[in-house]
Order: sequence, then structure tokens, then C-alpha cells
Amino acid sequence: MRIDLHTHTFFSDGELIPSELVRRAMFLEHNAIAITDHVDITNMDHVIPNIVKAVDLSTDYITVIPGVELTYVPPSKMDAAVKKARKLGAEIIVVHGETVTEPVTPGTNMATVRNPEIDILAHPGFITMEEAELAASNDVILEITGRAGHNITNGHVAKMALAAKAKMVVNSDAHAPDNLMDEKTAIRVALGAGLSEKEADKAVNITPYEMVKRFMK
Repeated sequence: MRIDLHTHTFFSDGELIPSELVRRAMFLEHNAIAITDHVDITNMDHVIPNIVKAVDLSTDYITVIPGVELTYVPPSKMDAAVKKARKLGAEIIVVHGETVTEPVTPGTNMATVRNPEIDILAHPGFITMEEAELAASNDVILEITGRAGHNITNGHVAKMALAAKAKMVVNSDAHAPDNLMDEKTAIRVALGAGLSEKEADKAVNITPYEMVKRFMK
């Protein structure tokens, strides 16, 4: 089973239209995919309704789940952005965490893990133990990422998540066709972050399935 909960199309900075992204994921034996294009308060009214339309692809391909990646949203406006995204139809809410490769506003990780309405904190960089513990308490899932650059801190994220007993998922953060990962590659990313084989299987297969099983065909 392969479920990817963090991908992008040309509705933000991805290269593919939704139909091609979904078909390519199907070819790699995915069972479900969430389309989570970058949004903030300025563009979500346009992006989310168009992503919701992609759910119709589930009839012919694999299960498609509409979502968003809230990106560079000021921490003080995070909760309002989450509410609006949900109202517009986002079923999976990912937040662009404090990766070490971009100037994300400090406090973004904390604003995310405090909000149980958020599903995933993506590539959270040097996440603190306090943040990881809050993520565990609020069931905000921490991402182990396949995305080059953001994956520099995968080992640290895994260490904090394990210590705090926070859940993890392995996502591609795909922007281009070659970014999508089959199950074998996703497991390798998890093992490379320092997870055991059992922990890797949980992050790649079990936790993602538990998140989206209500959508599955």
C-alpha cells in the first residue's frame, strides 16, 4: 500500500495537472493521494475548489483527497486560515513547517502543533521537544519528507517524534513527476531517518491509511 498525503500540481508550484499527477501515482501503485497545493489567505478561494474537482478522478484512478499546504501563513493568522480552508473543502490540512532551507516565520511550528484541526506539520526542521509533545497531544502528525533540502533534518524530526510518541508519515512533497515515491523508496527514506523497520512500516503504511480510510474506495 502507498498513500502520499503531500503533493503539488500547477495550481501552485507543481509541474503537473491533477489528472497526470494522479495517474502517475497510480502507475507507482499508490492507493490514495492527497493534492495539497500551496495556499494562504489570498489564493485559497481559487485553489481549493479546483482541487476539490479532482476528487472526480477517483472514479477512474485511485482515491483522490483534496487538501492544502498552508504556506508562509503568519502564525497569528494560522487558526483563521485553517477554518477557512476546511470550509472551502480541504480534507487534509498540511502546514509548511520551519524547514532549514527556507525563511519560514519562527513560531509556525508552534502555531501548528497547538491546533488539533491541522493534520500534518510538514518538514518541521529543528522541531523542539515541546513542539513534538504538543503534536502528540493534539494528534498533529509529523512529516518525514522525501523532498531534497527539506529532508536534511529528517533524522532530527524522527528522533523528536519517537521521544514524544508523536505519529509520523512519510510524504513525497512531490512537485515534479520524478518526486513521487513508490513504497520501497518511501521505506528507504524512513529507514534513512533512523526508524526501525517496524516504525518505518507504520509511518509509510499504517498511519497514512488510518488518516484516510474513510475516503478509500
